[in-house]
Amino acid sequence: MDAGWSALVIDDDPGVRQSIRLCLEPDNGRVLGVGTSAGAVDALDRQRFDVVFLDLWLGAESGLALLPEILRRQPGVGVIVVTAFATFESAVEAMKLGAVDYLPKPFTPEQVRAAARRVVTANVLKRQLSELRDRLDESEGESTFDTRSPAYAAFLHTAARAAASEAVLLLRGESGTGKTVLARWVREHSRRPQGPFVTVHCPMLASDLMSSTLFGHRKGAFTGAVADAVGKVEEAEGGTLFLDEVGDLSADAQARLLRFLNDRTYERVGEARERKADVRLVAATNRPLEAEVRAGRFREDLLFRLAVITLTAPPLRDRPEDVLPLARHYLQFFGRRQGRHALTFSPGCERAVTGHPWPGNMRELRNAVERAVTLGPADVVEAADLGLDPRAGAAGPAPDRAAGRPGLGDEVSLEEIEKEHIARVVARAASFEAAARTLGIDVTTLQRKRKRYGLA
Repeated sequence: MDAGWSALVIDDDPGVRQSIRLCLEPDNGRVLGVGTSAGAVDALDRQRFDVVFLDLWLGAESGLALLPEILRRQPGVGVIVVTAFATFESAVEAMKLGAVDYLPKPFTPEQVRAAARRVVTANVLKRQLSELRDRLDESEGESTFDTRSPAYAAFLHTAARAAASEAVLLLRGESGTGKTVLARWVREHSRRPQGPFVTVHCPMLASDLMSSTLFGHRKGAFTGAVADAVGKVEEAEGGTLFLDEVGDLSADAQARLLRFLNDRTYERVGEARERKADVRLVAATNRPLEAEVRAGRFREDLLFRLAVITLTAPPLRDRPEDVLPLARHYLQFFGRRQGRHALTFSPGCERAVTGHPWPGNMRELRNAVERAVTLGPADVVEAADLGLDPRAGAAGPAPDRAAGRPGLGDEVSLEEIEKEHIARVVARAASFEAAARTLGIDVTTLQRKRKRYGLA
């Protein structure tokens, strides 16, 4: 069973509520029991549940009448209908309304546990499948954290100790050093490896929607809030919430986050009801937050709460032993994805890869290899295919024609020139925002163009 899962039992019989609680607690379930529809609605507003046991009758009320409201307030929760008056018709009606299982009374402890296990296990599998779909290309193209660098091995040892704790973790480091990948690695080595991993890319959020995205909102809280919305904190219940580039949070979002870190409570925007959440927070930044504090753009008290444990990811130039193995790893991955299984680096290319400083770190290396696999004409990849000076050990951009890529004045379309220019600027920029400024467009337009050209 997933660690830290929770169940809500809605039954007007205190004895039944206690019986189900005793059945589920051996499986590490946190069980809350209520006896009325109003109590159920209040509980659903305060806490996220993995499974709900719903009595078919709550005194004179029909439990099935409450079922749509349960699913509206917590979409995706597994509802198990419990009744002493089991009929085929009532089972069919419950399933049509969204229940996932049906448990007749009297029941045995094993029947209760088995029903809960099916729901919780199914939820875990759905979440894992969704995560795999979202990150398949990214995760397979990233480092497996095998290292030949003693310095990086020592860093990972410290990171593993930090991951095993429940403390708030701040990941620092230059752009492209793999902080997002490291955050996932931390989750996998934490006490919550099966819990959800929810990422919030702070720079991509409009400032007036940051608090709503993080903590949710009530219908009518602001223009466009046409329905209740669950925030990222609630989505991450029982797991890890990763705030990427946390320095970009708005002042209101910073204040709400500080309160959440202090007592693990929050309120949806437009709602006065206090909610609790069991979430491990990991944040990342490539900015000097101390300078942001001095400039008045970041709260000092929030920085103190975020930096309980700080890990600074080393740049690629500080782990030179790993550069060539990483390049080969990316070459194999992108070669498999493109159906080019015979790709290798030439000796001169390997010398150039080793000698290049890679100011964009792992991201720059990854992007350079992907472009070479996509555009390179031969199975032996040369330094020029990576945009490197072909002279052994030297680094720097090679001429476009020597690299086999479109250049100004060549017989190519404007779209090809734009695609190549965007790819190079993004690879070398410190962030998407910096790339957008260089290109003279906004971040949304940049993302749209990257998707159009297959660069995203």
